[in-house]
This record gives sequence, C-alpha cells and structure tokens, in this order.
Amino acid sequence: MLNIALSKGRIFDETLPLFEAAGVVPTEHPDKSRKLILPANLPDVQFLVVRASDVPTYVQHGGAHVGVVGKDVLMEHGGEGLLEPIDLNIACCKLMVAGYPDTNLDSTQRLRVATKYSNCARAHFAAQARQVEIIKLYGSMELAPLVKLCDLIVDVVDTGATLKANGLVPLEHIADISSRLVVNRVAMKTHSHQIGALIDQLNAAVKMSG
Repeated sequence: MLNIALSKGRIFDETLPLFEAAGVVPTEHPDKSRKLILPANLPDVQFLVVRASDVPTYVQHGGAHVGVVGKDVLMEHGGEGLLEPIDLNIACCKLMVAGYPDTNLDSTQRLRVATKYSNCARAHFAAQARQVEIIKLYGSMELAPLVKLCDLIVDVVDTGATLKANGLVPLEHIADISSRLVVNRVAMKTHSHQIGALIDQLNAAVKMSG
C-alpha cells in the first residue's frame, strides 16, 4: 500500500487536478469526510489527511511514503530524510520579512521578529549578521506589530492584501514558495516502481498545466 500525505485547503485543491491527470484520486473529499485515511481509485494507494506542517514528519519517519507540502514548511522542517523530486508549481507565494514602511532594518538595536518560521527567520537574519529576538506565533501574524509585540514579522505573502489592510508592507524577500512532492528516501527504494511511475505521471501533468 502506498500512503500519500496531503493537507486540506489550498494545497489539496490545487494538487487534486495533477493527481487526476496522473490517474490517482481519493474516492472522498476531505472536506466532506471525517476520515483521516481516504481510499483511492487504485486499490494499492491511500491518502492520509494531515496538517500541512506535519507532512514532512510523516514522510520522513515512514508514516507516509510520499507527500505534498509547501517549500516554506520544508525549509522550516529542514528536509532531513526526504527527497524532493518535483516542484509542482502550485500554491505559489513568497516568504517575506514585513513590517511598517518606516522600519529601520539597519538599526543597531535588537529587533523583535514574530513568526511561525523561526528556523527560516533565524537563518535569514544570521546570514546578514543581524541579531534579532524571535517570537514564536502560529496565527494572526499581522496583529503582532500593531500591538507592539514585535518590530517585524516573517510570513508567507500571496497578494499582500492582509498586510496592506493593517498598514504593513513587505520589506525583504527570503524565498519563493511553491508546493513540492516529497518522498521518503527508504520508500524510494522499497516502492521504486510505484513511486517512480507516480513521479513520471505528475511530472507530465505539471508540464501540461504549465
């Protein structure tokens, strides 16, 4: 049985047409089912419904053989034990440093940065030899500067509408983000024929959609 880890929401919705083109689809939609394991149209495949941030962990430790996850989550996770054979070119956005337009990024003061991407943020500022205090948050990132909890935030930005609505602007680009197919390194050997075929089919689907 091949286990494929997917998360609900935008990534699932944008991934589904690619899997359909590859001939593999769940027989139920996760938004209409409480099941955490969804059967597929193929008898030897099933889909696991997990949190987006947990996809790399499930794949790394073998709970899933294959998964789809955003590059932002992979960067934060570190990618240990994972292969990343395909950029699916979906759910595209940017990982950015954001704050008020007049924020002095060259300030000698230790700036406070709110983010759920603590590893990414720490690495970004360390590469520039800038010391920051990281404040770990999991949601409503734009609220933090408004109540003076922090000076900056690091978050994914799509249209930038939420930033603009709260008087904030993107200040520095960290990385371009899209969703990737990830594969457990051991599973790539033990399920080589099945996973290899899936990779080829998804590659073809991505090229056709692009």
